[in-house]
Amino acid sequence: MGAKYVGDRIAKCVALTSLNLDLSGNSIHENGAKYLGEGIAKCATLTSLNLNLYDKSIGEKAAKYLGEGIAKCVALIFLNLNLYDNSIGKNGAKYLGERITKCVALTSLNIDLSFNSIHKNGAKYLGEGIAKCVALTSLNLNLSSNDIGEKGAKFLGEEIEKCVTLTSLNLNLQKNIIGEKGVKYLVERIVNCVTLTSLNLDLSLNFFEFNDATYLGEEISKCVTLTSLNLNLQSNGIDEGAKYLGERIAKCVALTSLNLDLSANYIDEKGAKYLGEGIAKCVTLTSLNINLISNAIREKGATYLGEGIAKCVTLTSLNINLIGNGIGEKRATYLGEEIAKCVTLTSLNLNLIRNGIGEKGAKYLGEEIAKFVTLTSLNLNLISNGIGDNGGKYLGEGIAKCVILTSLNLNLGSNNIHVNGVKYLGEGIVKCATLTSLNLDLFDNSIGENGSRIIKQLVIKAKRLI
Repeated sequence: MGAKYVGDRIAKCVALTSLNLDLSGNSIHENGAKYLGEGIAKCATLTSLNLNLYDKSIGEKAAKYLGEGIAKCVALIFLNLNLYDNSIGKNGAKYLGERITKCVALTSLNIDLSFNSIHKNGAKYLGEGIAKCVALTSLNLNLSSNDIGEKGAKFLGEEIEKCVTLTSLNLNLQKNIIGEKGVKYLVERIVNCVTLTSLNLDLSLNFFEFNDATYLGEEISKCVTLTSLNLNLQSNGIDEGAKYLGERIAKCVALTSLNLDLSANYIDEKGAKYLGEGIAKCVTLTSLNINLISNAIREKGATYLGEGIAKCVTLTSLNINLIGNGIGEKRATYLGEEIAKCVTLTSLNLNLIRNGIGEKGAKYLGEEIAKFVTLTSLNLNLISNGIGDNGGKYLGEGIAKCVILTSLNLNLGSNNIHVNGVKYLGEGIVKCATLTSLNLDLFDNSIGENGSRIIKQLVIKAKRLI
């Protein structure tokens, strides 16, 4: 009955223009959804509605009632509907799709139906409804883990293509087994949205291979107006597809922001080379985020990647994740040398967990970090690299020369660092006179009580830290 009272009270707020309602985990079921829908329907002046019902109790009838209520809010320009992990099925998706079409003024639509078993037909019905929202400029659609398959991907592509005013598209189809044909159908249609400037596409865990990455790259390269591209292809086995992906990304000549997640894809040093060559041609990039966790780029791959990044001369933000790639101490040097050529960087996030860089690798990294005179934010994760006390010393010396740093996040867990290493590191950090935020993680080392005392003294000396 609680949902009934909420619905009744909302109905009396006749002047509302914005409503944010979070009833997640309240087991409202279909009757509760009905009362809510009836209450929302009476808010005729609403322009913004944010409805969060991560609940596990919303079925197809409940989705119908909610849709009927939303349909009466004809002045809506912003709608955020979160039904994550419910069970609306294909019919629930159909009801929602049909009702959304009544919101003719919508410019921004966010729908999360992940884990709802809507399957291919549900994707079709929902897509048909979205296609009729003719004023949409921003669409955020999360259908992860719905088993829509290749046909569902095809249906979605065909309908999204009709959204001719879209400038921003965020599409999450993680874990839907869309396969080779699904990827092809989807991207062939999306590229016909000729006004797109921002594209976020999550196709992780869909079990496609290098040919699919080829199609994806070929089609995305046709989006000549893109300024922001976010591609998540995690755990898909694209392998050699990295070559074609790199070549095609190079054709997105207007990109200023690129986020590429290719973790766990069997990419070797050649794949890293092609990616580096492609990235090098994105000459307008200001922000680059590249995730290659659990691949096999090894020593040469890290060098190739660094050489490409070094040519992005306008970069201000760089995030590189190479966990478990075995780049070693020598190539850590080359990677640092190349990144140091990005002289406009203000933010650097470098994750080299379990890469065997050792003391020498830390030395070279420290020397290169010292060259980043424009850095204000540095996040360095070197867990399990065996850098020892001397490695801590070299890093401290490098960090000390980053004279305008305001934020430092340093994770050196499991590195065989003792009291002297902490002492050297601390001596470097206290020289960062502009530092306001420090996060220092030294878990699983051997710093003992004396090391802890040194850290305490470091904090006292730097009273400005928060």
